[in-house]
Amino acid sequence: MIGLRCCPAALLSFSLGICILMKSLSFAVEPGAGLSDSNEEQAAVIIGKLKAAYAQVSDYRMETEVNIYNDGRAVETERFLYTFRKPRHIRIDMESPYAGMVLIYPGEDGKVAVKPGGLFGFIKLHLSLDSALLRTAAGQRIDQTDLGLLIQNIGHSITDGRRGRIGVSEQDGRARIEVLAEDHFLKDVTTLYHFYIDRTFWLPVEVREFTADGIPKRDVRFLNLRIGTGVPESFFRIDGGRP
Repeated sequence: MIGLRCCPAALLSFSLGICILMKSLSFAVEPGAGLSDSNEEQAAVIIGKLKAAYAQVSDYRMETEVNIYNDGRAVETERFLYTFRKPRHIRIDMESPYAGMVLIYPGEDGKVAVKPGGLFGFIKLHLSLDSALLRTAAGQRIDQTDLGLLIQNIGHSITDGRRGRIGVSEQDGRARIEVLAEDHFLKDVTTLYHFYIDRTFWLPVEVREFTADGIPKRDVRFLNLRIGTGVPESFFRIDGGRP
């Protein structure tokens, strides 16, 4: 969920074996479920399935779209290709804005390696994680963008970080968890989260963020996820090219 002011952290293809495994884990979320204590149990079950599904993943690539709002109105859209390899290799190929820009974490020096696109492609920058050039309005760093951390954050939102009641429902064939919770990245901020989970593969596909009053702040969509691509470690070097 990030670019040079973006964020990163999906899914629409899997191997047959993993697909069968994930389907064996599926459970039905009652459509239109209300806000009740049973939603806590349903949400906890969903978190368990998310963790089990992610444990099977070694690497993945996905198209990511981030819509940023100001006073409830969309003001910017960011698109990029996000590649992750466990345990902690991240590559972001920007599409819009800053087309052609590549960000790698961690670089050889442990920092974020950045190569601008276009005429300035010969430049290579090495920035700290907290660099103002990389910080997003949402407070998210590039090392806080992977699906594994998102799953942990969802779990925290329905437990210790929770500041309101939990809603569990189904929308467009996806499980949805709605909860008012501590913001994942900003201190002393409360955010209303809508987490959307694919019920075939049990991984997050969308996150919508609102103020406590329901005003949109940001939404992040994960599209065309490819899992187990065998992307080599060399791809996570600034001149690594395409896998």
